[in-house]
Amino acid sequence: MQKKIKKERKKVQVKRVKQIISLLRKEIGKTTTAVHSKNPFKVLIATLLSQRTKDINTEKAVKNLFSRFNSIRDFLKADIKEIEKLIRCVGFFKVKAKRIKKLAKIIHEKYHGKVPKDFDRLVKLPGVGRKTANCVLVYGYRIPAIPVDTHVHKISNRLGLVKTKTPEQTEMALKKVVPKEYWIELNELMVKFGQRKCLPRNPKCSECSLKKICAYKKARK
Repeated sequence: MQKKIKKERKKVQVKRVKQIISLLRKEIGKTTTAVHSKNPFKVLIATLLSQRTKDINTEKAVKNLFSRFNSIRDFLKADIKEIEKLIRCVGFFKVKAKRIKKLAKIIHEKYHGKVPKDFDRLVKLPGVGRKTANCVLVYGYRIPAIPVDTHVHKISNRLGLVKTKTPEQTEMALKKVVPKEYWIELNELMVKFGQRKCLPRNPKCSECSLKKICAYKKARK
């Protein structure tokens, strides 16, 4: 009896997840995760730069950096002061500049110039946590994973998909309720949704197509 109840609950959860994904796709439109990046190192550095930084500043820093340097060898030769200058708009830019140099050196020497596509190896790299490692897998190699940033953590809880307090808890909880076939696109859908509608502060609930199924919206009535 207990197994049957669990099975039915699982069916309801999956149905709801599919509904949310469908609505997010309509809300966001075409995503970029359909084709993986040809530069996993760029994904790694971009995610590193995004830590404690606004999205607009991260984009500016990545553009500055990769318009000047592209390959890991380029970064090995790069002067750290120049890297600092190019990424000055992000938080903790001096720390991040040193980390970029260190990452380039480790990947060149230990992994023959190729960013690992294994989660356990990725999180052993300096400054690489779960979110960054999962971003490399999803955006660099199109390997199913769920990167959880502020947007994913907040939106997942607002929608009632999970009830968690930390991003790591959210990742683990989402993996239980979201079918693997949706993992690759989930981060991008939620990040863009968080930038456009479900803002961290003052979400645009009245304009949202998910308001009828949103736990956060229902709680505010």
